[in-house]
Amino acid sequence: MLGLLAVARASGTETWYDFHHENVLGTSLELKFAAATAAQADTAEAAALAEIDRLAKILSGYDATSEFRQWFATKGEARRVSPELFEVLSLFDAWRERTGGALDASAEVASKLWRSAAQDQRMPSSSELAAAIATVRQNHWRLDAAARTATHLTDAPLMLNSFAKSYIIDRACAAALTAGHLESAVVNIGGDLVVRGANVDTVWIADPIADGENDAPLTQLAVRDRAVATSGGYRRGVEIAGQWYSHIVDPRTGRPVDHVRSATVVAPHATDAGALATALCVMTPDEGLRLVATVNSAECLLVLNDGRQLSSAGWTAIESTPPSRIPTGVHAAVAQSSGGSSASPNAWDQAFELAVNLEIASPGGGRAKRPYVAVWIEDKDGYPLRTLALWYNGGRWLPDLRSWYHADQIRQMAEGRSITASVSGATRSAGKYTIKWDGKDGLGQPVPRGKYTVAIEAAREHGTHQMVRREVDFSDTPQHVDLSGNVELAAVSLDYRRKGEAR
Repeated sequence: MLGLLAVARASGTETWYDFHHENVLGTSLELKFAAATAAQADTAEAAALAEIDRLAKILSGYDATSEFRQWFATKGEARRVSPELFEVLSLFDAWRERTGGALDASAEVASKLWRSAAQDQRMPSSSELAAAIATVRQNHWRLDAAARTATHLTDAPLMLNSFAKSYIIDRACAAALTAGHLESAVVNIGGDLVVRGANVDTVWIADPIADGENDAPLTQLAVRDRAVATSGGYRRGVEIAGQWYSHIVDPRTGRPVDHVRSATVVAPHATDAGALATALCVMTPDEGLRLVATVNSAECLLVLNDGRQLSSAGWTAIESTPPSRIPTGVHAAVAQSSGGSSASPNAWDQAFELAVNLEIASPGGGRAKRPYVAVWIEDKDGYPLRTLALWYNGGRWLPDLRSWYHADQIRQMAEGRSITASVSGATRSAGKYTIKWDGKDGLGQPVPRGKYTVAIEAAREHGTHQMVRREVDFSDTPQHVDLSGNVELAAVSLDYRRKGEAR
C-alpha cells in the first residue's frame, strides 16, 4: 500500500478523520472515519483496534498463544472452536474446492520450502517439490458444523492469511461504525480495504510496475459499501542466484507464480475479494476471469507479467479518471505544473530517478502510530526545491516538523491541500516505504545535474524529533547510499538509479 497523508476533510455535516499505525498484522494500517466529532472518531479507532487484536488472537499463525496455533498443536482431536475460527476454516474448504486447489491453507508447505532453499541459494529439488505437493493434497482438517468442532489431521504447516486479513478488516470496520456511530468508515490493512457506510471513497490501485509512494496510480475507483483486495508478488518474495521468485506459490505445483503481476478484486464481501485476489495470481487469466464471473457483484483487474491488462465485464463501470501525477509523494501537496520549457543540455537525465527508502521504527516492537514525516529536496544553497512527501494528522502538530516547517516556500505550497484517496496494492512489509524523485522542482521543471541534499524529518506527537540529511551528486552514475537510522526511522537508504531497475 502507498504511504498516506492523514488529514481531516468535510463530508456534509461530518468530518473525515484519518489514523495510521504500523506493525498491524505484519503491515501498515489506515483508518478513515466520517464522524460528527473527534471524540466519536477516537472511539471508533479504539473499537477497530480492539477488534483487530481480538481476532488476531484467534486467527494468527504467528502468535504461539493464538487459538489457531493452539488448535494446530493438536492432532486427531475433535476440538470445539470459536465461531470465527470455524468460519475461516470453512471458507478455506469452500474456496479450495471452487479454485480447484489454487487456494489452499497448506500452500505454506511450498512457501517454507522456497524460503529454505533461498537461504542456501539453491533451487528446490524435484523430490522436495514432489513431497510438498503430496503433503498439500492431503485433507488437513475435518469440520463438524453441528458440534462446531474442528479436527486437525496432518503435520503440514498451515497459514490462514488468504482469509484472515480480509475477515478481520471487515469486522474491524463494522466495530468502528457501531462504536463511533459513524456515517462511513474505511479500514485499510496492507492494501486490502473495506469501505462501509453512506459515502463513496476514492480508491487508487497501485501500479505494480512502480514502487514509489508518489507514483501515479494504475487506475482509480469509486467505491461504496464494497471491499477491495489486491494481491501480487512484486513486493515480497525470495531471490535465488539473482532471480526473483514471488512469495505466491501454486499449491498444485509447489512453484512460485509470476504470470499475473497484480490482481485487484472489488466485491461486496471482504473474504470473497481477498480469496479471489490471491487465487487470480495462481490461476490462468481465463480461469480467473471465469471464476470472478460466478461471484455476485465481483469485478477484477489483472496486470499480467508482460504488462497487458485484463478486466471483468463490469470493471470499467467502477473506474474514474486517475490523476496523471500525485502532486507530492502521496498526500503531501506541492504546486506543480505539467507545462514548462524544454530541458537544458545540463538538465537532470530523465532516464534516472532517486528512490528514498524509509523504514518507520516501531518503539517497543509492537503496534505504533506512524510519526509525522516530511521528505524534501534542497539545492546546494539550502533552498527547498520540492516536497516529496508529507504525512501528518491534521495541522495542529505540523510545526513539530520544525526543519521542514520553517521553510515558507515549502510550507505554503503544502498546507491547505490534501489528497484523501485510499490505496490498494500488494501487502507491504510493516513500515517500509519508497518515495521517488524524478529530478524536477516544485513547478515540474527538470533541475540541472549536480549536488542536492535529501532531507528527511520525523517527529512523533509528544515524542522525539529526528532529522536525516545527505548531500548527493546527481550525475550519470548510479549509486546506493545507506544512511544511519534513528529512534523514528529504523533504516534509510538512497538509490540513484535508472528508471525500471526496481523489481
